[in-house]
Amino acid sequence: MAEFHKPKALTDAPLHYCPGCTHGIIHRLVAEAIDELGIQGQSICVASVGCSVMAYDYFDVDCVQAAHGRAPAVATGVKRSDPSKIVFTYQGDGDLASIGTAEIVHASARRENITVIFVNNAIYGMTGGQMAPTTLPGMVTQTSPYGRDVNTVGYPMKMCEMLSKVDGAAYLERVAVNNVANVRKAKKAILHAFKNQVEGKGFSLVEVISSCPTNWGKSPEKALEFIQTDMIPYYPLGVYKDIYAEGGNN
Repeated sequence: MAEFHKPKALTDAPLHYCPGCTHGIIHRLVAEAIDELGIQGQSICVASVGCSVMAYDYFDVDCVQAAHGRAPAVATGVKRSDPSKIVFTYQGDGDLASIGTAEIVHASARRENITVIFVNNAIYGMTGGQMAPTTLPGMVTQTSPYGRDVNTVGYPMKMCEMLSKVDGAAYLERVAVNNVANVRKAKKAILHAFKNQVEGKGFSLVEVISSCPTNWGKSPEKALEFIQTDMIPYYPLGVYKDIYAEGGNN
């Protein structure tokens, strides 16, 4: 019988995330992918600004801290300076889909050979629960107390759908981590994204639908239910682009 161990690519530091937050699950999946590919010694994490700002405490790899939204640009510089490194960004929706929109679009357009882990919990978590670019229509936040009004603030950003129209993107998939079946699919997607970089296949992004019980005002259990009943219907899971798959769109 196989034993269950902590991934080598994770440190022993206790996670600071709120109870029920799924950042910890995603961290583990990233670390497992690094372990399985045997790339820990050559991996470099570019940490974003947000709840994940302390990623460098948790991933046992070299890390670089980027300014808000600029992780893809920093990752581009790191990767181009030493193409032998495996460079990944770990970003939230307030970081990637707001101030970092231009950075992610142009990194994708250039088909930079990097891996992006995009955590979408539909809210600004670290700064107190403001409406984010991915906040659902009608969703209540600190800055949308009557619910997001699309007539005044527009519609949520669907990053996989948008980036799928960019010619440079090689692989885009949206997954979730609200139940065992989805966690298994998320693991497969993250592993695929890292493998693409190892093989020099270009820009890969995995969007992970995640929970934020504290700022959603829900229990951990209800937050996972919200992912299933509200988040996934608006942000459908699946592969949005894979140019190397059979019949893939390039």
